[in-house]
Amino acid sequence: MNENQAPVPAPSQEVRQWAMFCHFAAFLGLVFPFGNLLGPLIVWQIKKDLDPFVDAQGKEALNFQITVALAAVVCILLMLVVIGFALLGLLGIGALVLTIIAGIKANEGQAYRYPFCWRLLK
Repeated sequence: MNENQAPVPAPSQEVRQWAMFCHFAAFLGLVFPFGNLLGPLIVWQIKKDLDPFVDAQGKEALNFQITVALAAVVCILLMLVVIGFALLGLLGIGALVLTIIAGIKANEGQAYRYPFCWRLLK
C-alpha cells in the first residue's frame, strides 16, 4: 500500500448483506427455471447504486451464473455421448459450493472472484 493512499473502509453491514444476497439469489434457480440468472440480475439491478461493493459483487455473481448456464448447455449436449450426465452433476455441486463460499465472503466484506468465470460484465 502506498503511504499516500488512505485505507479503504470496510463495507457497512447493509452493504455486505446485499452483496451476499446477490450471490445467494442464484438459489432461485432451484425453484424457478432460469432463476439462477434472474435472481442475481434483479438484486444487482435494484441495489447496484447502493455501494461499489454491491455493484462489483452483483456483476461477479451474474457473470458466474451466466458461465454456469453456458456450461450446463454444453453438459446437456454431451449427454448424447453419456459423459454429460456426470459433468452436469459435477457442475451443479461446484456451482453450489462456490456460490456458498462467495456469499459468505461477501458477508464478511471480502470481494470474492469466482474461479473459471467468464466475465462478460465489467
